[in-house]
Amino acid sequence: MSIQDIIEGKKQWRAHMARVKALPPDYQIVYKEMQKYLFKVGPVSLSDGTLLPGIVDFFEEGVAEGKGVLELIGTDVAAFCDDLIKDSPTYADAYQESIGGDPGATRK
Repeated sequence: MSIQDIIEGKKQWRAHMARVKALPPDYQIVYKEMQKYLFKVGPVSLSDGTLLPGIVDFFEEGVAEGKGVLELIGTDVAAFCDDLIKDSPTYADAYQESIGGDPGATRK
């Protein structure tokens, strides 16, 4: 990874976070909780850079339709996140697989 890649990545992250900050406060709170949860669970797809912007797109559409954030995702943020990544391997799954364990055993 070159310095230019790092700089470009930071620019993209700042632009992404500016979109998050433009959301209504309740959406921002839920987004931050989702982000924390996803960083903890560690889906491999998180690093490809499409999951979090996709959530912001979804939230922006909800705002445009006049819906509250809980109308979109329900009251269980973790369950919503788990549903988003249900078919995505996590880093924990990859680790379990590398040591010969059951990759599905890390998430229930």
